[in-house]
Amino acid sequence: MFGPNSCPIGQSVGVGPNGDKMNSIPRLPHAPFLECLDEYWLERLKSAWTPIRFQSQETVVDFDDSRADLYLIAAGQVRVILRVAVGKEIILGELGPGQLFGELAALDGKPRSASLTALVQTDVYRIPEQLFHEMLDEQPRLARFLLVCLSERTRDLTRRIAELSFLDTRHRLYNTLLRLSRQRPGNEDQRVISPPIIHSDLAEHIGASREAVSREMSRLAKNGLLERTRGALILTQPDELSRSISATLQL
Repeated sequence: MFGPNSCPIGQSVGVGPNGDKMNSIPRLPHAPFLECLDEYWLERLKSAWTPIRFQSQETVVDFDDSRADLYLIAAGQVRVILRVAVGKEIILGELGPGQLFGELAALDGKPRSASLTALVQTDVYRIPEQLFHEMLDEQPRLARFLLVCLSERTRDLTRRIAELSFLDTRHRLYNTLLRLSRQRPGNEDQRVISPPIIHSDLAEHIGASREAVSREMSRLAKNGLLERTRGALILTQPDELSRSISATLQL
């Protein structure tokens, strides 16, 4: 931990958990969570939260941790990982600046259901569980906001369950590549993943082995559906991947 708990966004703080010197916590670019609070509760929050810095690959929250505080990301990126068996993990997604995590444990007081790891140097604010409950009782907009967030995550997990249940490894890979990609600048018919995701991470996204992912990626490249550059993976015919997924679901 570092510095006093009363540091608002952007104010100077002290030393991080690993002894790394911190001059300031970056200002949040956009945090819908904070917009749900009136001035009184926003000031109470700023006087109670604790800024923490995590280095790349450091565990932010561990599976089954009993602590039930809430976290708000100020800068950086964390990966959400579900452990499904000994030695097996599935990547549920990534979270970035302005997003919350830890709300399930904060709401029901049960151990964490997933682990979160910093992908890059990441600054967060830890919000005490008790204060979170008080804000929920007094701020209806916050309660509605969290309901919407939980609804969106439930829908996403429902889609992931369907994907794991009805699609084989090949088509789970197609679906994940499409989900992680964005339209390629200057070519609306293609999509791009930049920076390129490594095969072991893709394997954890879809619940498969790295070897199986490597075989399928090589097949996509051989068939002209995937191009690799130094800084990106390019899906040259994303519509073809979508059609293949749809055809599989109709069988």
